[in-house]
Amino acid sequence: MRTRLMRGRGWWVALVMGLLAACGGGEKASSPPPDPVPASQATLPDDAGAVRFLAQASFGATAADIALLKSIGLENWIDRQFAMSRAATGTHLEYVRSQIPLPIPDGTQVTMDPLYHSFWRQAVLAPDQLRQRVAFALSQITVISAADTALAQSPHTVASFLDVLADNAFGNYRDILQAVSTHPAMGQYLTSLGNRGDNGRTPDENYAREVMQLFTIGLFELNMDGSLKLVNGAPVETYDMDDIRGLAKVFTGWSWGNEGAPDPSNGRFFGNPADPMRRVIPMQFYRQYHSPDAKTFLSVTIPAGTDGQQALRTALDALFNHPNVPPFIGRQLIQRMVTSNPSPQYVQRVAEAFASGRYRTASGNYTVGSGRRGDMKATVAAVLLDAEARTPNPSPDWGKLREPVLRLAALMRAFEATSQSPGQQFRIGNVDAQFAQTPMRAPSVFNFFRPGYVPPNTTLASKGLVAPEFQIANEVTVATYANTMQSWIANGFGSTAPGQTGPDIRIAATTARGLAADAARLVDHVNLMLTYNSLGADTRDAIRAAVNSIPTSASNAAANRVNLALFMTMLAPEFLVQK
Repeated sequence: MRTRLMRGRGWWVALVMGLLAACGGGEKASSPPPDPVPASQATLPDDAGAVRFLAQASFGATAADIALLKSIGLENWIDRQFAMSRAATGTHLEYVRSQIPLPIPDGTQVTMDPLYHSFWRQAVLAPDQLRQRVAFALSQITVISAADTALAQSPHTVASFLDVLADNAFGNYRDILQAVSTHPAMGQYLTSLGNRGDNGRTPDENYAREVMQLFTIGLFELNMDGSLKLVNGAPVETYDMDDIRGLAKVFTGWSWGNEGAPDPSNGRFFGNPADPMRRVIPMQFYRQYHSPDAKTFLSVTIPAGTDGQQALRTALDALFNHPNVPPFIGRQLIQRMVTSNPSPQYVQRVAEAFASGRYRTASGNYTVGSGRRGDMKATVAAVLLDAEARTPNPSPDWGKLREPVLRLAALMRAFEATSQSPGQQFRIGNVDAQFAQTPMRAPSVFNFFRPGYVPPNTTLASKGLVAPEFQIANEVTVATYANTMQSWIANGFGSTAPGQTGPDIRIAATTARGLAADAARLVDHVNLMLTYNSLGADTRDAIRAAVNSIPTSASNAAANRVNLALFMTMLAPEFLVQK
C-alpha cells in the first residue's frame, strides 16, 4: 500500500481536484434538568442523522452520543449541553498548571505541549462537546496564536485565553469582546498591552484595526443576510484610517494586571515588579498612560477626559451594536460548524437570532435565549437547528472541507482512542508538519484560513463561492495527511510519556474489530461513524475489495482489515467534505 501511495504526484493532484469538486466539556451536570421538548415533539434523528449532526455540533460522534440523540432529540441534546458545567475534566489552565506550575519554578523547561495536550484531551474526552466546538470556532475568529514569539513560551496564557472562550461560549458576544480585549494574550499578540497615549504619543493602531476588521464589523457594510450593501453599485467601507486612529486612543493605558489590589504604578505598567499571575489575569488600567484626547470613530465621540475604563466600555458597546455584527459573526459561526456557503436566508435567520437574543424553531417546539442581543445560546441553536443545516444537501456547492483538527478528532472519538499516559494526557503536540494546523497556533491573526478564501482556477471560483479550509489544502498537505494517517492509524501516535513505551495514543476500534471478519459489515460501520453513510457505491465497493484482499486467516488480520478500512475512508472525499 505504501509503495503505491507514494508513487508519483498525479494521484495527489487528482485527490485535491476531487475534493474541490466535491465541496462545489465541560462536564456533565450531576442531575440533568428536565428536557424542554417532549420526546414526541423532539427531532429524533436516525443513526446517520445523529452522526451528521454531531459532525457539526461536536468534535465527532461516539456510540453513546448517537444513542442519546436518538432517544432525546436534537433540541434536548443542545439544551443539556447548554446546562453542563465545566467541573469534571477541568479547565485548560488547570491542566497546564498541573504540568508546569505557576509561578514557574526556576530551571523549568517551558513548552507549549501541555496546552496542546489539554486541547486534544478536552476534544476527545469532555462531555460538553458543544461548548468545546464553539470555543474552537471562536478561537478562529478572535485569534491569538502560540506561533507568535510573544506567546511562544506562554502555555498558561494561551490556555487561559482558550478558557475565556469556553467560559463565554454560551454567554454573550459582548462579554467575549470585553474578555478578549483585556486579556494579556490578546494584549501581547496584537500589541495593545503597554499601549501609550500620554504626552501626545501616537497610539499603537494594531488592535483597533483588527477588532473592527476581524472580531466585529468587517470591511464592508452588510445587510442582515450577509450580502454587501451597495451605493451606486459599489460596496461601502465600514471604517477608514480616521476611525482606526480614533479607536486606537481607547486602547491606551492598559498593561499588566496585578492579582491583589490594583497597583497602577509606573513600574507595574512596564512589568516591574512582575506579578507571577500577570499572564493569566486581565490587564489593568493605568490612567497616567491613557490618551486624554477626545476619541471619534464610527460616528461616536467619547469626550476628552473620559475615564479610560468607561471609554473602553463605550467603544466596545459601539462595535457590538453595529448592524454588521449579527451577519458578520453569524456567518462565520455557520462556516466553522456547518457549511462554507450558507444561503442568504440561512445567514439572516442566524443574524436575527443574534440580534434579538432569541431563537425559536420553525415548529415552535423549542425556544432558547435571554432576549439580549448577542446571546450565544440563541445564535448557536440557530446555526445548528436551521432547516438548511438539518436537511442533507446533495449540491456539490454545499458543505465544507473538514479541517485537519476535526478529521483527527472525529477518528479518535468514533473509534475509541485511548491515551496510555497517566491521566490520559493525549500527548499530541505541534502537528503543523503533518496537518498544516495545530490548535491555537494559527500563522496570523487571519487564522489558518480566511472566511472569504476562494481557491483559484476552480469551479467554485467561477461560481463566486468560497472554501476557507482549502487555503491549507494543496498537493503537499494532502499527501502528508494521507501518509500520516496511514502510519498513525496502524501504529499509534503522540509522544511517549515518561516511563511509557511506544506512542501515547492508540485507536482501539473495539466494535470495528468485532466486525472485521465480515468486510461488508465492517465498511458499513466505518461508513456510518465517519461519513454518516455518505460513501458512494463505488467507494464502498473499493474499500470492501481492499479489506477482503487481507485473508481473515492472516496474522493480525482483524487489526489490519480495520486499519485499512479506516485509512481509505479518511481519504475519501465523502469524509473529507462535510455535507
